[in-house]
Amino acid sequence: MPSTKDYYKTLGIKRDASVDDIRKAYRRLARKYHPDLNPGDKAAEERFKEIQEANDILGDSKKRKMYDQFGFYSEQGFPGAGAPGSQGGFGFGGFDFTDAFSGAAGAAGGARGGFPGAGAGAGAGSFSDLFSQFFGRGAGQSEAPSAPEKGTDLEYALSIDFWQSIQGAQVRIKIGRLEGCGRCRGTGSSGGGSQTCPACKGSGNVSQMAGAMRFSLTCQRCGGTGRLRNACPECRGEGRQASEESVEVRIPAGANDGSRLRVGGKGNAGTMGAPSGDLFITLRVQPHPVFRRDGDDVHIHIPVSVSEAGLGARVEVPTVDGKALLKIPQGTQNGQKFRLREKGVLNSRKGIRGDQIVEIGIQSPDIRDERTRELLKELALVDVKDPRAELWDKVQAKG
Repeated sequence: MPSTKDYYKTLGIKRDASVDDIRKAYRRLARKYHPDLNPGDKAAEERFKEIQEANDILGDSKKRKMYDQFGFYSEQGFPGAGAPGSQGGFGFGGFDFTDAFSGAAGAAGGARGGFPGAGAGAGAGSFSDLFSQFFGRGAGQSEAPSAPEKGTDLEYALSIDFWQSIQGAQVRIKIGRLEGCGRCRGTGSSGGGSQTCPACKGSGNVSQMAGAMRFSLTCQRCGGTGRLRNACPECRGEGRQASEESVEVRIPAGANDGSRLRVGGKGNAGTMGAPSGDLFITLRVQPHPVFRRDGDDVHIHIPVSVSEAGLGARVEVPTVDGKALLKIPQGTQNGQKFRLREKGVLNSRKGIRGDQIVEIGIQSPDIRDERTRELLKELALVDVKDPRAELWDKVQAKG
């Protein structure tokens, strides 16, 4: 028995979730646990694989139908499949259905095997053939073309530097995707028309008897279309092929770490000429040695001398636009912060700019001569205030 997994729980959705709900949940989780966004994190890598597996099953209507019925999906069909000579479907080797269907067989014509016209021991095989219509194809059957489906979306992680995120940029990336077959133009057919399916005689359905019961099933030979097409030899009827493509991406000014960009129609091509999916790019902004971004604001640490902090000064500070003049008032303390209005990052959505926050770091003088030492001693005699007095008062204070 294949192991059962709760794919709905994996994607965090309800069992009656729509196709759009499944797609949205997959995009959100894939973005969170993508290996490129979590380098070296084995747990995130395994979680990403589980998410992909869940999306592969629930995103396919046929696979989801089997999973909802039996709690699992298997390429070989139902447990027990794989009897000698079979290529999928139900396998009932070792089970005797003769007695189970003997009563129905008497009413239908008296065959010992339980199916009209069947000999002794044929019941299990016929019963297996019936269920193979649901879950696989028997020996000698060709896989039927599925209905056109829109191509899946692709996720890509792109690393950019700080200045590209601030100023915007045009970059080219290479992606691997499934593109429409050029020979058949994505139809999967080599042309030359089609012919009536001999299995269902053009109806798209076939009848199957099981004892006194008659089942009307979708024809597996033609997939219910009633027609057989000539498959394209280039793509083998898939209508698409694997390729590598160069895509130009426009990074807007002000893009932040974790921002997602969408390039329409650059996901995988759809099957049988259906529309392509989209390409979603998650940006990873490399840190800058001087600037640190927080939302639309830019933070920077500026060193100043003791005299500049004590007496006050005007100093030049770097900004994302170049140089700016900052007035440091007399008596500025270490760690004190000043704000330069509208010197931060442009928010294109809001149409406003953030600020630049300047944090002051006072550097003690480098004493290399006796004159500097004497000046500091004189300063100590003048400024006798204990800078730690308030600290001790807070430590000894009682709540």
